[in-house]
Amino acid sequence: MQAAPRADGSTDAAGVAAVVLAAGAGERMGRRPKCLLELDGVPLLARLLDALAGAGIAPVVVVSGHHADRVEPLARSRAVAVVRNPDPDAGQVGSQRLGLAALQPLPAGPQAVLIVLADQPLLDAGDLRALVAAWRARPAGVQVVYPRVVADARDPGHAGDAGVRGNPVVCSAEVVAQVLAAEPGFGCRQWQQAHPDQVWPFVTANLHYAVDLDTAADVERFVRETGRTLRWPAGLQA
Repeated sequence: MQAAPRADGSTDAAGVAAVVLAAGAGERMGRRPKCLLELDGVPLLARLLDALAGAGIAPVVVVSGHHADRVEPLARSRAVAVVRNPDPDAGQVGSQRLGLAALQPLPAGPQAVLIVLADQPLLDAGDLRALVAAWRARPAGVQVVYPRVVADARDPGHAGDAGVRGNPVVCSAEVVAQVLAAEPGFGCRQWQQAHPDQVWPFVTANLHYAVDLDTAADVERFVRETGRTLRWPAGLQA
């Protein structure tokens, strides 16, 4: 996109809310909730909610579904809102829309919303602040910003590296309104496909945005490559 940069000089997270998607069944993890995996003894969901709080992002809505009896008490212990998807098997779009709708009664509403996966073990408050800063400095006309992880973000041409699409994704309030006004199967990804000229990549070499855990092999690789401890809590161990 060749639009001139638009920066309002603000790097804080005022006006930025978040929807955390934590409704999955964890089919490839033995039907266990990925967000309750413990990294260095702390559940991933707790780490994420603490990171959001540390970055000043509020309000936060956690969408539960499968494993709600385990996920919801942890979310409420961090004093965030919880909404339960009654049909989580219908797909992630339904959870996303429930979370976005839960933000709408707020006075004035948020200016932007982060859509966050609950199984990204390395995301911290600094990563979230950097993404919000990229949102603040986005080109004029951009409505969605996402991280694109490349080998060396200092290389202007990125050495032909197409990069890896990461998460979270930041959507404007306008996008949220259009998503919620559309048919039930329409979410932020479908909006991006329909409006590619209004989507902008935050190019970075920070792998935190690209690491998530979908399978047991992912867990084994993460432990091997980072040397950190990642295990299931009592009651969920195989």
